[in-house]
Amino acid sequence: MASKKKTPARKAPTVSSSKPKAGASNSPTTPKRTPKTKSKATTKSRSKKRNSDRGLFGRLIKWCIVLGLWGFIGLSLILAWFARELPAITANAGFEKQNAITVLAADGSVLARYGEMKGNTVDFKDLPPHLISAVLATEDRRFYKHFGVDPLGMARAMAVNVSAGGIVQGGSTLTQQLAKNLFLSHERTYKRKIQEAMLALWLEHQLTKDEIITAYLNRVYLGSGAYGVDAASNLYFNKPVSDINLREAATLAGLLKAPSRYSPLRNPGLSKERADVVLQAMADAGYITDETAKGLADLPPHPGSKPSVGKTERYFTDWVVDGLDDLIGAPVDDLIVETTLDAGLQEHAEGVLLKYLSDYGEERKIGQGAILLTRYDGAVITMIGGRDFSQSQFNRAVQAKRSPGSSFKPVVYLSALENGYDPNDMIEDAPLTIGNYTPENYGGKYYGVVSLETALAYSLNTVAVRLMHEVGRQNVINTARRIGIISDLPNDLSVALGSAGISMLEMTAAYGSIANGGLAVYPYAITRIRDKDGTVYYERPKRTVTRRVIEPRADRQLRGMMQGVIEYGTGRGADPGFTAAGKTGTSQDSRDAWFIGFSSDVVASVWVGNDDNSPMKNVTGGSIPAQIWRDVMVSAQSRHGGRDSFMGIENSDGGFSGLMGRLLGSTSNDSAPDAPQIEWNSGRVPPSVDIDEAHTENERYND
Repeated sequence: MASKKKTPARKAPTVSSSKPKAGASNSPTTPKRTPKTKSKATTKSRSKKRNSDRGLFGRLIKWCIVLGLWGFIGLSLILAWFARELPAITANAGFEKQNAITVLAADGSVLARYGEMKGNTVDFKDLPPHLISAVLATEDRRFYKHFGVDPLGMARAMAVNVSAGGIVQGGSTLTQQLAKNLFLSHERTYKRKIQEAMLALWLEHQLTKDEIITAYLNRVYLGSGAYGVDAASNLYFNKPVSDINLREAATLAGLLKAPSRYSPLRNPGLSKERADVVLQAMADAGYITDETAKGLADLPPHPGSKPSVGKTERYFTDWVVDGLDDLIGAPVDDLIVETTLDAGLQEHAEGVLLKYLSDYGEERKIGQGAILLTRYDGAVITMIGGRDFSQSQFNRAVQAKRSPGSSFKPVVYLSALENGYDPNDMIEDAPLTIGNYTPENYGGKYYGVVSLETALAYSLNTVAVRLMHEVGRQNVINTARRIGIISDLPNDLSVALGSAGISMLEMTAAYGSIANGGLAVYPYAITRIRDKDGTVYYERPKRTVTRRVIEPRADRQLRGMMQGVIEYGTGRGADPGFTAAGKTGTSQDSRDAWFIGFSSDVVASVWVGNDDNSPMKNVTGGSIPAQIWRDVMVSAQSRHGGRDSFMGIENSDGGFSGLMGRLLGSTSNDSAPDAPQIEWNSGRVPPSVDIDEAHTENERYND
């Protein structure tokens, strides 16, 4: 038998790691293990990735928890740091405001308000529902839903501000605003905002919603110094807040955004526009209908409260407020100051001054004017310190010291009369040189020998200087001091012609002493100071004891001479149609022009000029100032006149005045200031004196 050939065993195919040859193809029988190997690797890779992601997420959560914990701790520490001040803050609940000062005219009308006012505290039940609705509709619609801080409101405000590119809407709740008003300052810091939010939460815990809104409305600032809705209602509408209507409520609510801008007193048009926005907000919130909002929006702006007088009353009220310290010290409470000002006469005098300045100011180069009126007892009834307080607060009736010109001459003549001269005494009017001083009459005219009375009536310069030289310069200065002039007076002869600067208040007081029978006059304005509850801090005595500063005979004679100034002298333009006396005054180059005089009851001063001391054009005291004086004095006498006789003194030694005269050393029985007798020379103008009527009309004999 043939033997079988042994077949060798088949070896497992090997997988070459070398690249296949070019052109070679894989055998169809070759097993493909690569996909199976890749699948396992991918699964493993994905598993590792998932494990890695889980680890990263876990670490992220871990760090978030850690950071959140540290953030919570940090925030707690910050809040604790800010909260450490809260007990002290909450222990001093209130709101800071300046003391309010209300100045009243003699008739009780309001002249001005200073500082800040707080009205009566109003209970929730007395607040008009439409006022609460108006405030909530515009300031905090979710007031009864949030817990003191409104995250939704803050988010909405933030979105609006972002879209507007600026801060146009706030996110503070009424509770936050109350917290700020009660406890915090108005500084814009993160600290204040954080404390505000914390205090708001505390208030919500301590008070009911009704109590919160009541406290807010009783304290919120509503412009023009008014704190609280009751003060604002009385200020803007002259009524308590319980009586306001829907439109007035919308006006008050509109003030919360910008009290000064939307004040119905300052900007009635803007106030109406803002009130219309509030009304529409109330309609959108469902408090009122659209028809009601539209109907009220169609009405004209609410008329502003008309002030009792024009802008010039502020010269007076500022002077009054500046003097409070002298009477009661620094005010610590809200005060009501009752004064002597006649509001109607003030308004009339203001109109007269503005009319003359308007008619002649540009032509005659007159820029300013001032008027001051007092009664015989010194009560200031009119004070106008300039043509427009809003343009210049400088009070020319009190603060300015201007040259009075020849209106100072009565002081010189008074000194002469007290030293033995008589109105009928003759004196020479001629060129004069004393030392280095050579005064001249206006226009260079001289009239020879004239009486003192005539010389004063026509304001002759050389006579006044001659008298001062003969009587003595110091005697004239002493006389000026006695009757109320306290400004510096140089010891030289030019003072006789009014070269020194003297205030209108001083000149009016001096003329008041002459008018008052020789008794000193001290200008005053305040009759009583009280608070709104009636507590009186100061009250002027009904009768004040004054002193004699002018010898009675000399006083009567001087008044008669000054009456001649108006009747036939340089002051004829001031003739009011009833008995009056006065004196013109014009400084060098017509830089100042005055007329000062008195009737039976009132003393009045008028000045015109320029603040920069530039000369006017052909303006003397006998022209425009005299005419202003006349127009004002006619009204003043009709309002304040009452005595039948003119500036007389009773020839009686009875009563209080006679007693005071004897006690003060008067040897005459005519010391009472109530009814002066008039003494003068019946033939005032000597026939030898040639008076140029055209010149005297314009005070051309040098004033």
